[in-house]
Amino acid sequence: MKHTLAVFGSAFNPPSLGHRSVLERLGQFDKVLLLPSYQHAWGKVMLDYSARCDLVRAFISDIGQSNLELSTLEQQIAIDDNAVTTFAVLNALQLEHPDSDITFVIGPDNFLNFDRFYKAGEILKQWQVMACPETVPVRSTLIREALLNNKDISHYTTPTVNAMLLNDTRFQFSH
Repeated sequence: MKHTLAVFGSAFNPPSLGHRSVLERLGQFDKVLLLPSYQHAWGKVMLDYSARCDLVRAFISDIGQSNLELSTLEQQIAIDDNAVTTFAVLNALQLEHPDSDITFVIGPDNFLNFDRFYKAGEILKQWQVMACPETVPVRSTLIREALLNNKDISHYTTPTVNAMLLNDTRFQFSH
């Protein structure tokens, strides 16, 4: 039986309990890669990449789900500061894991816009695409807005991520 690998790409700007609600439903995969966007394909302004990777590491540790792993593949294959396409990511992962069945996990908002993805048709031919909506309605936007308004975020993310967002100057959001 082939090794199963799920790829969950997101800005993780920052990781939320909505993200966790998706990850908790991916226990059937041997490995789930959390893949922070290096540059956002549609121009979203994000925290520094390395800071978001630190948040994802803390997030994975807090969740304690054994099949989760941070992947910095987008940074590794990026050219200058250009966005990395999902197609390029999946191609690179298939080369790294030739004996794995790869599933790209996508949220419903991106699934509805999947035709905008570079080489969407080829992605669908070569890999599985799984739409997996969050079951906890907490988005990163909610966390950023709460932080900007000095509101409590402890019910929006995991404990370590919460502490990092409150106590580390690298995680400053602006209007």
